[in-house]
Amino acid sequence: MPQGTPEHVPDDGLTTRQRRNRPLVIVHTGPGKGKSTAAFGLALRAWNQGWPVGVFQFVKSAKWRVGEERALRLLGETGQGGAVSWNKMGEGWSWIQRDAGSHAEQAAEGWAQVTRDLSAQTYRLYVLDEFTYPMKWGWVDVDEVVSVLAARPGHQHVVITGRDADPRLIEAADLVTEMTKVKHPMDAGQKGQKGIEW
Repeated sequence: MPQGTPEHVPDDGLTTRQRRNRPLVIVHTGPGKGKSTAAFGLALRAWNQGWPVGVFQFVKSAKWRVGEERALRLLGETGQGGAVSWNKMGEGWSWIQRDAGSHAEQAAEGWAQVTRDLSAQTYRLYVLDEFTYPMKWGWVDVDEVVSVLAARPGHQHVVITGRDADPRLIEAADLVTEMTKVKHPMDAGQKGQKGIEW
């Protein structure tokens, strides 16, 4: 895509403007670092455009405080950009395995809320952070997710993060980026640190 020019223009009957402004399903997956960080970067762009943003974290504990949450919440309160809503549905399941029942219920409840918000066109950008895991673990049906996203009304962008994205989700997405780890400090025994991981 030199200079932002598509290599192929489909014969779909749409104008360039219509094709450009279609809502996207974006997936950030893979074993490398940066999936959520990239999604929160998109949230910053959306906020700057004045779009309402809904962040739904599916496996991060409500007790965890991450820098992006504080920054986006404060930005959302300024009244200068779009409103930001932050919702946590998990108890840290991705790294500490506990009772699967309550986690599965929270994930299903979180997805039900996203479905209601999509139907109501509540947000212009949805960040479904670490949402690949509830699908992988069978807590949320992948085919249902694909169907709901395909049928969403209006102009709503959805970005989904997490490792091991299901092939059906990848096929349905408009933009898929796989983060590949080349090297990480944890390989040398160094744990995560403030300002880098949170």
